[in-house]
Amino acid sequence: MEAVLPLQHLLDRFENIVGLFTLDATALSQMSGGVDLAAVLASQVPTMRGRSANSPEAAEWIASLCPDILLVVGWTQLIKPPLLSLPRIAALGFHASLLPKYRGRAPVNWAIIHGETETGNTMLVLEPGADEGDIVSQRKISIAFDDTCRTIYEKVSQTECEMLDEVLPLIRQGRLPRVKQDEAVATVMPKRRPEDGLIDWSWASNRLYDWVRALTHPYPGAFTFSMEEKVLVWKVEIAQATANDAPGLVSHDSDGWPLVATGDGHLRLLQVECRDSGVVSGLQAARSFLNSGLRFPSAATLRGVA
Repeated sequence: MEAVLPLQHLLDRFENIVGLFTLDATALSQMSGGVDLAAVLASQVPTMRGRSANSPEAAEWIASLCPDILLVVGWTQLIKPPLLSLPRIAALGFHASLLPKYRGRAPVNWAIIHGETETGNTMLVLEPGADEGDIVSQRKISIAFDDTCRTIYEKVSQTECEMLDEVLPLIRQGRLPRVKQDEAVATVMPKRRPEDGLIDWSWASNRLYDWVRALTHPYPGAFTFSMEEKVLVWKVEIAQATANDAPGLVSHDSDGWPLVATGDGHLRLLQVECRDSGVVSGLQAARSFLNSGLRFPSAATLRGVA
């Protein structure tokens, strides 16, 4: 998803893209928000599909193209030294944070989870270590209260176009800006797995609101359970309910929307999904499987903690 806009931008500028390596169908199906770039770009660019850009076959194909720059966009695999050494000028990539903060996996998700109001995007020289290379350019990105992981990545894609417009002319002049990262302020975030999205209803409403919008589409989603049935929670809003209910207890507001008690208030469920319903509005769910009086189990119970 992240790579579509900048790659189309390069094509619109008539940049000489000599080749595109992208994931094959199997690998793409295992990636949240994955897009078949070859299909998007049609036959405009010579393309190779595979499971890893580091494979000998991929490296041999890329070497045959004699690239000046290896540009890595929206890629989750570390690029290894044999591939990094192929471009004549540099291997450049993007990381969706203000490096050296939020190195590692899922930087946008983690920034929203942590309640940040600002993140960013960094163009960097790729090195063997994850997100450790010199900074070439950066852009700050605001995180609005109603932003989600999807809308932030849309902003990320736009800043990639801006940085390409800034940096490519400099490279043609023989200049590549490079600033060392400050290791003293570096932070590294761990990989997120689908099972990490379990909702803890004892948390404060603001924290849960951030949790849901950080994990919504195109990611696997925040979730809870109803009668052992997994319920995905895709969209919520903080409700002004006054009842002092136990965390996880479901009630309905005056319009019939489901409310769930949190550690300090209530969330209104706007969009949910379970196996039998598919994605439905909270109002539809309240009329079928989210009955008033239902209580979602605590995270401790679901994790087997007494």
